[in-house]
Amino acid sequence: MRKMFIATTAALATFAALPALAPVKVQAAEFTPQQKKAIEQVVRQYLLNNPEILIEMSQKLEEKQARQQAEQARAALKAHGDLIFRNANDPVFGNPKGSIVVVEFSDYNCPYCRRALNDVKKLVEQHKDVKVVMKEFPILGPGSDEAARIALAAYRQNPKKYYELHKALLGFPGRVNGKVALSIAEKLGYDVKKLEQEMNGDAVKNTTALNLQLAQTLGINGTPAFIIGNEIIRGAVGFDALNAAVERARKQQGQQPAESGNKK
Repeated sequence: MRKMFIATTAALATFAALPALAPVKVQAAEFTPQQKKAIEQVVRQYLLNNPEILIEMSQKLEEKQARQQAEQARAALKAHGDLIFRNANDPVFGNPKGSIVVVEFSDYNCPYCRRALNDVKKLVEQHKDVKVVMKEFPILGPGSDEAARIALAAYRQNPKKYYELHKALLGFPGRVNGKVALSIAEKLGYDVKKLEQEMNGDAVKNTTALNLQLAQTLGINGTPAFIIGNEIIRGAVGFDALNAAVERARKQQGQQPAESGNKK
């Protein structure tokens, strides 16, 4: 409805701004109130008789906004590439030296992130050149923030166990918070006391704050969201869509399709 209103307003503004059919250009301010009302009535009747114009205008508006959003995202990816793809504070799993980078913005209490976990696991299993960079993006409340900071602290304490912690947090059957995250981390052999200290440190807090800023710059306002090559993919789109994006990124780099492992 809002898009239709915008399209209607744009149509009215376009018609109202048309010059009179005369050799001399007539300014809109020269129309009398009665003339303006007559023009508005003509435009209104025309749109009522041809409502498909509003649909077409709405579609064009959506297309224009999508193009603008894509252009802004590409510019942001270029300007902030180091922070997005190569921030040493971000957890990494898969092949840490992989040439194909998959960046994921994720929240441990997001049901769609939990659904996407299997897709990401499959990418890592089938593509030995894929490195996953995890952007802890806690947007679903204090519990999410606690879990994200504990996960970041755990990565700093023992990066090799992070992936197991990450999977366990997303696989937890219920809402995740700091208490849950610490319990899972303890079972995996982490030093809980050190985690509690580290999670409140500047390095961890600055990382989550930076991820929130990057997401805003990139136009990411939900989870999960993926960056693969020069593409931003929003939502749990499934393995096939992510896999296709990986192949496009590989092609952009001029690489041959990689040998896949563990295919079933």
